[in-house]
Amino acid sequence: MASTHKPAGSPTDCTLEKSGLAREIENVPAFDNLSPENSRWLAEFPEERKNRAVDFRLIPLLTLLYLFSFIDRANIGNANIEGMSETLGLTGTQYNIALSIFFIPYVLLAEVPSNYVLNKFKKPSLYIGTIIVAWGTMTIMLGLVQNFGGLIAVRFMLGITEAGFFPGAVLIISKWYLKNETQTRIALFYTASALAGAFSGLLAFGIAKLNGLGGYEGWRWIFILEGAATVLAGVATYFLLIDSPETSGKWLDQDEIRYLQLRQLAQSGNQPTQKKKGVDWKIFRSIICDWQIYLQALIYWSNTVPNNALKFTMPRIIRNMGYTSSHAQLLTIGPYCAGAVSAYLSAIFADKFSWRMPFIVGPQLVVVCAYGILFGLAADIRGNVPACFFAVVLACIGLYPINPGGNAWTVNNLAGPTKRAMGIAYMICLGNLGGIVGSYIFIETESPTYPTGFGTSLGFAAAGVGACICLELGYHISNKKKDLMSEEEMRAKYTENELEEMGDRSPLFRYTL
Repeated sequence: MASTHKPAGSPTDCTLEKSGLAREIENVPAFDNLSPENSRWLAEFPEERKNRAVDFRLIPLLTLLYLFSFIDRANIGNANIEGMSETLGLTGTQYNIALSIFFIPYVLLAEVPSNYVLNKFKKPSLYIGTIIVAWGTMTIMLGLVQNFGGLIAVRFMLGITEAGFFPGAVLIISKWYLKNETQTRIALFYTASALAGAFSGLLAFGIAKLNGLGGYEGWRWIFILEGAATVLAGVATYFLLIDSPETSGKWLDQDEIRYLQLRQLAQSGNQPTQKKKGVDWKIFRSIICDWQIYLQALIYWSNTVPNNALKFTMPRIIRNMGYTSSHAQLLTIGPYCAGAVSAYLSAIFADKFSWRMPFIVGPQLVVVCAYGILFGLAADIRGNVPACFFAVVLACIGLYPINPGGNAWTVNNLAGPTKRAMGIAYMICLGNLGGIVGSYIFIETESPTYPTGFGTSLGFAAAGVGACICLELGYHISNKKKDLMSEEEMRAKYTENELEEMGDRSPLFRYTL
């Protein structure tokens, strides 16, 4: 029977200097940092019980919360097509400024410190629930603004309060699942960003009918009602978001808790513990100087630039095809649903084959094709409605698998909990700079051809393909170099402390391709 405090195996029989890779003893997989008893128990744990309870409790909730997150940042596009700019007297690039101001605090001020703070919380539910209530309140406030200045101020605060959720959710997933399980789970909750577009259009179509109720325009009710729903979701998060196996005795049995603890311990054998209190500036410097972070950020831009631009502009693009505003809201549902299915299927195959690169490059090439069609045909968009609408669907199919793949790839290749927490946040921070670019590339005076928007989106998708290939080659070359030295030679050359300090640069660590 497992202890209620720690798995029978271990920290006491864990040898962190070992690689933690499975070996065979009497035809049973064994792990160098687990006792034979625990290795056998872990290998014989029933397949049908692995992750079942966690999948049921964690992923649906994160998916729902990310749905609220994306609705609340992107519903400004739905509100705008219902008359927001006219009511507030927005002119020139003021609407674009309102879009981009969200990303300045989202990128520069909050993501990295937010994940650092979250990593110190024993109960992530308290922290995540609080930021959800905060951004829901800001969304309600958007429905009450009276001018451009008020809109800018509230969008800025929305960026601050939303910033911690996505990197925090990725971090939480990395603490519950193993490397080859992360992308499918990230994709499952990331599909909410696609479904948010579908639901946002549907909700906006219905809520806009409240125009005049209580003296408020329909676009105001979009913000007020969707923000109120988010606040309720945040309160529920305090009670529903799971924190750790050790605190999950009410819904996991002791065998399930033991299994979750042992498998994380088995995987972490060659990774640094990094248990220092306070900010570890050495780890922070290693993140800033880590070449892979910047290529991952460029891969992220291949999504964030075209995707942020598209989600704010898709209703207008479809309206330019000759549809009414109401019909344009409804016609956004199909492309986003296609994107959600694409993200999920891509993640299943990436985890199945334990290979990230093809399932990122493939979607990037689809995005290149989609924007190539739009760039070429948008000048006569009403004469090419089937082809242009197909290209919009194709763009969503290509865009939504990119970030789950990139985030899983990053999680897999950062060693140690502190570096992983800060590295994920830093990469997403850099990647979300693309949101600022995407906020400006669709210029209303260029409607309906939008050469800047379609051309820039195509260019960033193509650049992402190059970054992905370079990253794969870099990982492959690094692994080959590490293979030249045996484990005995590594341990003779470096002390255990040096191997710990090196993290993912350690010769014991192998990058995931």
